[in-house]
Amino acid sequence: MMYLETPPRLIETRLFSAMPDKFRRKGERTDWADANRPRVPTDSFIEGPSFDTDGNLYIVDIPFGRIFHIAPGGEWSLVIEYEGWPNGLKIAADGRILVADYMHGIMELDAKAGRIKPILTARNSESFRGCNDLHLASNGDIYFTDQGQTGLHDPSGRVYRLALSGRLDCLLDTGISPNGLVLDPTETVLFVAMTRDNAVWRLPFMKDGSVSKVGRFCALFGTSGPDGMTMDAKGRLFVGHASLGHVFVFAPNGELIARIKSCAGPNCTNVAIGGENRDRLYITESATGSVLVADIGGL
Repeated sequence: MMYLETPPRLIETRLFSAMPDKFRRKGERTDWADANRPRVPTDSFIEGPSFDTDGNLYIVDIPFGRIFHIAPGGEWSLVIEYEGWPNGLKIAADGRILVADYMHGIMELDAKAGRIKPILTARNSESFRGCNDLHLASNGDIYFTDQGQTGLHDPSGRVYRLALSGRLDCLLDTGISPNGLVLDPTETVLFVAMTRDNAVWRLPFMKDGSVSKVGRFCALFGTSGPDGMTMDAKGRLFVGHASLGHVFVFAPNGELIARIKSCAGPNCTNVAIGGENRDRLYITESATGSVLVADIGGL
């Protein structure tokens, strides 16, 4: 990680809300946990924070197929539990709740009815390897990553765009564990966290909507790598790191300008900007089942 003149600013976090004990599945194992967290007790693994228009925070619990609603005061309620592994979640401007499910593909949640249904489960009759996260463009297009168990040993992770028309384009099929993703404010560049490359890739769009001149925007380190991301209106990229206990903030030129330090565990898996003035960053810390918050108004 690099900076030019000024060392990155340190921003502390505080606990917003932790999963209540009544929802924790202590002593239970799942196939997802056995594959992704072997020999580590896992009573939950939260991810995918996204706010609705009323300020309620939705998150997923991957290994137990659960989606929760957290009220502005921090109170948890279970929206749905189903046979799946929900990973990324985003709420569209029209209120639609979309989920990237590692087991099933792209899903849509009806929170009021407590039902979830598939939107896209395959490409050309081929099942996805394991969808991880998604991002919604202003025109309704859905960008999502198909991560599976890819890595440096198997650089075949994919990044897709699903248009409102139903057209599905594979933008990249050489990803090294593609994970979180976000468009820049102009929606002409897509940033993708490549977890097991420990880097964020920059994918510029061409006039025909394809990508070209893909490169590394920034590089990190650690036993895991960058996970969920978001970007503010100024084009500053907030990158959750799944093993370093930080969210790293990068300027549009790739310079590291701040680090936001977890006050809980090391697994900062995803992030969302919230608050009435959009001056707070909410972070899912998955090892402890906690949602942290940091003040970012002074950045």
